[in-house]
Amino acid sequence: MSQHARARSRPTRKPRMTRTTRSSRRVVLAAVLGLATFTAGWAYVAQDPDEAVGVRPQTRADARPQAEDRAARDAQRAAAAQRAAERAAQQAAAAPQGLTGVSEQTRARIPAESRQLILVTGKALDSSESTAAFYTRPAAGADWVRTESWPARNGAKGWSTERTYGDLTSPMGVFALTDAGGLLPKPPGTRLPYDQNNGFVPSGLGVNGESLAGSFDYVVAIDFNRRPGRSPLDPVMPDGEDKGGNIWLHVDHDGPSQGCVGIPKAAMQKVLETLDPAAKPVIVMGPEGF
Repeated sequence: MSQHARARSRPTRKPRMTRTTRSSRRVVLAAVLGLATFTAGWAYVAQDPDEAVGVRPQTRADARPQAEDRAARDAQRAAAAQRAAERAAQQAAAAPQGLTGVSEQTRARIPAESRQLILVTGKALDSSESTAAFYTRPAAGADWVRTESWPARNGAKGWSTERTYGDLTSPMGVFALTDAGGLLPKPPGTRLPYDQNNGFVPSGLGVNGESLAGSFDYVVAIDFNRRPGRSPLDPVMPDGEDKGGNIWLHVDHDGPSQGCVGIPKAAMQKVLETLDPAAKPVIVMGPEGF
């Protein structure tokens, strides 16, 4: 066999793979696998971002109604708050001028120019117990603001719109306060005309037998059946003596009156120091809701 024949008859050997070649193949294979993994992951994320972070479609579906429910509840709360504000405004409008316990008809009788007011509210039509409160307002038509409040006593048999002499009731209504006086000197700052007079000494006893001493230390005349601009001691009764007169705001003597209104002595001093003729002060008096 020739040399060439022997060469052809020998089995062909595969090329021997070097270490460098094997390393290169590993690098190529890793790159291919990495690219495939990245491509699959990108496609996974692009398909559903929520699923990529582990959020199931049902969870998203549940979240939408919850958000809608919260928005609805917030809207309901806002509407309820608005309704509450409207009710508060309506209630404030239902008690114009800031006075409570007084009817619309009585409020209408309060002079527009009056900026000072004493409100005497009786517990009942036939009760001699009441409360006196002092109100002011900065201008005509503005809301009244209460600044003081005191316990008070009125006629032993309560209140009447048609009072007669000796019936032991106090007159109901709105009356001006124009004149003052008393047994004691006027308190500092008193601006109403003030008559200090020894005639302000009560005689006898109260309705329940209590002493009347000191009751007329300070007095403000209530303009019921009297002539304004004169001493509270003025005896003239323009509407006739049958209606009675000399109805005053005076110092309480711890008992019901024959028709006057009594408040504590310190309160009377405060009233005299505060009342201003320029403010056209009035007294509004009667049972609750009159």
